[in-house]
Amino acid sequence: ANYSKVTPCGPRVVVKVAELQAKTLGGILLPDTSQKKPTSGDVVSVGKGKNYSLTLKEGDTVLYSKFGLGVTDVELQGQEYAILFERDCIGIMPSSNSTVEDIKDIKPLGDRVLIQVDSAAEESAGGVLLTDTAKEKPTTGSVLAVGPGKLNEETGEVQATKLKVGDKVSFFKWAGDAIETPSGAAYNVVNESDVLCKL
Repeated sequence: ANYSKVTPCGPRVVVKVAELQAKTLGGILLPDTSQKKPTSGDVVSVGKGKNYSLTLKEGDTVLYSKFGLGVTDVELQGQEYAILFERDCIGIMPSSNSTVEDIKDIKPLGDRVLIQVDSAAEESAGGVLLTDTAKEKPTTGSVLAVGPGKLNEETGEVQATKLKVGDKVSFFKWAGDAIETPSGAAYNVVNESDVLCKL
């Protein structure tokens, strides 16, 4: 059968997956299989929650977790789409053609917070210069943006996030979705529950 539209059931969205940019390494064109699949795209269809409307709207550009358990890839008329729960979407990007440099402008969804991660220590306490692999992964940073809060999918009630923009925080080492920009700035989008404390 040749389908042309997918309508999601429940609190899911259908996302038109961003095109895979042809990447090269020293002038050699890399095959699709050796490139990371994009985890962003434009929302083309929105479902409905039991007692609430979804935050996402058609036309929003979202960043979503490649590890979301409920992400289903489908192909319609040669175009790749992903069907996923709104809760597996990390945030809304500023525009359809956003790049990793635009991560600082993401609007986090749910109870997620965007943190600008502090840079790693360049040298040890004893004055020894550390290599990248020996540097301890930083777990502190400043909150740049906060989501609306944690949604109760049964009642539709939202529990507002307690963290505020500007808060200095420490977070669980392996939490969230770490993003490093080509300019070297490091960001992480974590659930508020993965923030250990305010500093």
